[in-house]
Amino acid sequence: MSTIYRINQEQREHQYLRPYASFSDAAERKAPEAKCDIRPEYQRDRDKIIHSKAFRRLKHKTQVFLATDGDHYRTRLTHTLEVSQIARTIARALELNEDLTEAIALGHDLGHTPFGHTGEHVLNKMHPGGFKHAEQSLKVVDSLEHGGLNLTYAVRDGIVNHTGSDVADTLEGKIIKFADRIAYINHDIDDAIRAGLITKSDLPDDLIAVLGATHSVRIDTLIKAIVDYSYAKPIVDMQPDIHKAMLALREFLFSEVYTKTNHQQDSFACEVIEHLYTHFLNNPNELPSYNGIKDRDINEAVKDYIAGMTDVYAVQKYKEIIKN
Repeated sequence: MSTIYRINQEQREHQYLRPYASFSDAAERKAPEAKCDIRPEYQRDRDKIIHSKAFRRLKHKTQVFLATDGDHYRTRLTHTLEVSQIARTIARALELNEDLTEAIALGHDLGHTPFGHTGEHVLNKMHPGGFKHAEQSLKVVDSLEHGGLNLTYAVRDGIVNHTGSDVADTLEGKIIKFADRIAYINHDIDDAIRAGLITKSDLPDDLIAVLGATHSVRIDTLIKAIVDYSYAKPIVDMQPDIHKAMLALREFLFSEVYTKTNHQQDSFACEVIEHLYTHFLNNPNELPSYNGIKDRDINEAVKDYIAGMTDVYAVQKYKEIIKN
């Protein structure tokens, strides 16, 4: 009798979501799993992610600026929450599945390294198979977190295809790629101004004229540009002129912020990751034994171990190693 709660929610989705939305009662998993009496499948995936250790570690992972430099810089966790908020707003307005959208958003960066993109670049250089955080995020939910969370295909697809040229199969997954960029472009501007790398007057006038002069106005402009362009259509896309301006603002950040962050800190982050990788590669007996890590390819095991570290833990392990 209690399953009526879940069934009622599943039926309501068919009443208020668009026919091209992803419906919870059609969700599938790699391994069969008893359904919850109350929560539809995508709600369950959201909760699995929130209660994972990998999700909790995001609070101590750098976004762009090291959080130790100030209390208000974004971390990987606050970035994730901002992506989730933006994505849910878009999904609800487009009458798509908000639960699926939220689950993908909360899980999209679980595989990110310590020290932000600096850590990612070092692991990509040192690991023979390279390193992409989207692929690592999928690996986290598939195998590294408690032997795997057994998430639905739609959530897994949205996580691994949230960045780069890859495209998610679902419209909800496509929302995340836009929401991720909207979030980091705008909060990285905010953090860069706080760090003194740029001032508001440095932002290109032609782009500000299109997108808006403040953080909240720009986010509002970008969200509306997606909703207005995609509403009642089986697509998720953005008005071309707004999209062009957003990408140009992103290029501005690459030239004026991402390549000009604190070089001393970046150098230290590189030294930490490189030293840890080399050390554990030469001393595999020091790797933790959880999840059968010692039974896997040594380079893969070292990569997984370091990628899962927080900034604080990576520095701690580095200091312990050089001290001995």
